[in-house]
Amino acid sequence: MPVPGQPSKVPAPQTDAAAIPEEVPFHFELKPRDVKAHLDRFVIRQDEAKKVLSVALCDHFQHVRMREAGDVAHHYVKQNVLLLGPTGVGKTHLIRSAAELIGVPFVKADATKFSETGYVGGDVEDLVRDLIRRAGGDLRRASHGIIYLDEVDKIAGRESSGRDVSGRGVQTNLLKLMEDADVPVISPNDVMGQMQAMMPKPGGAPKSTGETINTGNILFIASGAFAGISTLIRRRISLTSGEDISHQSDEEVLDSATTADFIAFGFEPEFIGRLPVRVACRPLAATDLYDVMKESESSLLRQYERAFKAYGIRIKWRADGLRQIAKLAATEGTGARGLMTVCERALRDFKFELPSSTVREFTVTRELVMNPKKVLAGLTENP
Repeated sequence: MPVPGQPSKVPAPQTDAAAIPEEVPFHFELKPRDVKAHLDRFVIRQDEAKKVLSVALCDHFQHVRMREAGDVAHHYVKQNVLLLGPTGVGKTHLIRSAAELIGVPFVKADATKFSETGYVGGDVEDLVRDLIRRAGGDLRRASHGIIYLDEVDKIAGRESSGRDVSGRGVQTNLLKLMEDADVPVISPNDVMGQMQAMMPKPGGAPKSTGETINTGNILFIASGAFAGISTLIRRRISLTSGEDISHQSDEEVLDSATTADFIAFGFEPEFIGRLPVRVACRPLAATDLYDVMKESESSLLRQYERAFKAYGIRIKWRADGLRQIAKLAATEGTGARGLMTVCERALRDFKFELPSSTVREFTVTRELVMNPKKVLAGLTENP
């Protein structure tokens, strides 16, 4: 019971203003050098790609910050990015690392999974809905995300017989998203989602099924190997200027790619025009692959150390062993992905045998990489 003469300690009713959390403004203070320094920690080489990507990311997210603060730039052209280069050179790692630094949701998908209609393959608008899921349902946070579209070269509309379900039609649907479009949060084809949205909230009224998210602040980054485009570039340069670039490698020729080359490759002018920032990544030599293992904070070596640590075994790496791994990985032709191929081949039997042995430490040497069964036999006989 309340004490006479004392005010009753009844909590004050919460107002609507107190119940609704204030929106935190979008915060971005990074500079291009900050972004590149972060990328240097995880991706070896690709300096030009890092610079181009750092500038594009900073320009875009500074624009987003200023726009949310009320400083709206009319007729702003979004700096969507196109990365060219062979597999395994770090394209995906670059984008994922940058997204983690900036703190925005990130979605990666292969362009080949989509179809023109959405019935034969995926609907391109599902990319945006995936971004919403990555943002935990926060539409505002999702509207600042990054969508990374890999293998975009595979949707080039080459002349072919039959119906085009993953070429020009997909390009047309994507270009709508890449600029400024309103995407329904719930797909019109998602019957279950529509039904769940129409169910009453705990307070009473049903939710709206017409909620949308705008893609104007979503940055799109596309990548692909673009095999064969170097031939088109050489032909165009030879015809227009007569310059002989036969001494240049295919990777060097990619630096000279123009919009006309991408159109000749099979892209719609409107689609390639929405990817104005373009840069080519370089293939990785054996010395680069050695640095990937030694210098990158996301080195594959940490994965193997963790795998053996689970059984109380310590794995050590000698320089001659790492150089042999890098040398063999370079012959695989799959960039940094070749490192795992070589490591698995060399260490597969060690993973199988050592957890059941008394061995608690071993070193990866050149001899182990070249003759794993012989080294394993000697190790288990004399642990």
